[in-house]
Amino acid sequence: MKEPIKIYFAGELFDHKHLTGNAILASYINTLGAGKYEVILPQDSETSSERAEGIRNNDLKLLLESDLALFNFDGTDLDSGTVAEFMFAKMLDLPSVILRTDFRSAGDQRGIGDKWNLMCSFYPRTEALSIDAMKLYHDSHSHDSHSHDKDCGCEKLYPIDLFYNKIAGLLLKSFDKVRRRKSIFGGDVDKLNEAYSLAVSFPGGGLKKACGSAAKLRDLVDSKRRKGIY
Repeated sequence: MKEPIKIYFAGELFDHKHLTGNAILASYINTLGAGKYEVILPQDSETSSERAEGIRNNDLKLLLESDLALFNFDGTDLDSGTVAEFMFAKMLDLPSVILRTDFRSAGDQRGIGDKWNLMCSFYPRTEALSIDAMKLYHDSHSHDSHSHDKDCGCEKLYPIDLFYNKIAGLLLKSFDKVRRRKSIFGGDVDKLNEAYSLAVSFPGGGLKKACGSAAKLRDLVDSKRRKGIY
């Protein structure tokens, strides 16, 4: 069996809605993906007693080691930590999917572009998926609770299942699509190794030490190339 594609799940994790919502969506992605993808939840490796520097370094290390990233861009103003992680991922040219389920208008793109700040748009190897969560919620509840769902071919789905199956199914299509986009590194291994070396160095604060030796970083790049990420 092939090694699964590891997906870093970036988003807010400050209250019960964030924590449980993240975990539920991750479980549906893993289940529908049938072993193809494995979602990495940073909240599973964090504790409130950790030092701030350690939390940051651990999250960036998990992102660095992932093959693909999912960024939740909800709210009238994006979560600053998620934006920082997005920019880190783009430095490494990681295939990325942006998910927005917030139906509110936001951002500065005058209603004709993405519903967030334009400085977070137009990056390569990035797919944006916008879903009106309120509409999907009501559509899911309007189904008969034991009806057949045509989108996923599942039987006896309840509203919560319909809701998350739909989102996870659309995300899986986006993951497949963004992975087919060519890397800006064009297969240049030296440039890849240089980018990964710089990525662990420029944030400072002990990240380089946490990520290990240069040889370990080269092995990480090689493993991603074998998976077809680069």
